[in-house]
Amino acid sequence: MKIDDLRKSSNIDDRRGQQSYGTSRGGMGSGALLSILFSRGSWKMKLFMIIILIMFGGGGALSGIFTGGTSQSYQSNQISQKKNTNVSDADAEFVSKVLGSTEDYWNKQFKKEGLGDYSEPELVFYSGQTTTACGVGQASSGPFYCPADEKVYLDLSFYDELSNRYGAKGDFALAYVIAHEVGHHVQNELGTMTDYNKARQGKSKAEANQLNVRLELQADYYAGAWASYVKDEGLLEKGDVQEAMQAAHAVGDDTLQQEAYGRTVPDSFTHGTSEQRQRWFDKGYQYGDIRHGNTFQGSYGDL
Repeated sequence: MKIDDLRKSSNIDDRRGQQSYGTSRGGMGSGALLSILFSRGSWKMKLFMIIILIMFGGGGALSGIFTGGTSQSYQSNQISQKKNTNVSDADAEFVSKVLGSTEDYWNKQFKKEGLGDYSEPELVFYSGQTTTACGVGQASSGPFYCPADEKVYLDLSFYDELSNRYGAKGDFALAYVIAHEVGHHVQNELGTMTDYNKARQGKSKAEANQLNVRLELQADYYAGAWASYVKDEGLLEKGDVQEAMQAAHAVGDDTLQQEAYGRTVPDSFTHGTSEQRQRWFDKGYQYGDIRHGNTFQGSYGDL
């Protein structure tokens, strides 16, 4: 992606190397468990545990490329954070410019569709763990969006994870992830998050998971719509879209579950299959608007 002429976003909070304190909500939640796991386990075991935590309610109020759900508890403890020496200022600058590009796109879209002013989200760089209005955020869960404080959280070490562990190489793979998280903010702005939370009430676990899949696929659509804008601005380089499509494939529920323990459990899917994620990103890329991204319309099987 060509970023030389792009402006950097001013909505950046750099917390790398800082200490963070968890919020006491009783017991050790999935965040604490993941913290322990990711300091010790093999990468396949780590991936397996992410899936198990998502399947049995560990997603939390954080909406992200891996995590999703409605509630989560965290243990209160002081978090010792270490600055990631593998992260360069160039990585942070790239993310800042991608964020600025999403701001330009969504400001234009909201104005075009008569949706009022677009309230830009803040993006927080952090190391390891950080406090959010949704609880303690964990780098081990990947990038995420907290609707309660309207912020996107990113530990830049995820860039290496994306490339090396998940095989999604290239800067536009990371750009897709950022645009996906911003897509959750757009959902929050449009009231989709509120409607989603109401719709989940009284639903079975499988039904609630299906609603979560719809939420995540819409964020993928929004990421594709932003990518279409980037293309029209002449900022795409050869292979960029393929990098995003590979990233979407890598984080599909079926791909993650198959890699982790050799089979899939469709009722536990919370983000969609690799094929669905790619298809909804591509649909956004083709249309480049808000209007065609209603994943909540029609039957679940039509997704």
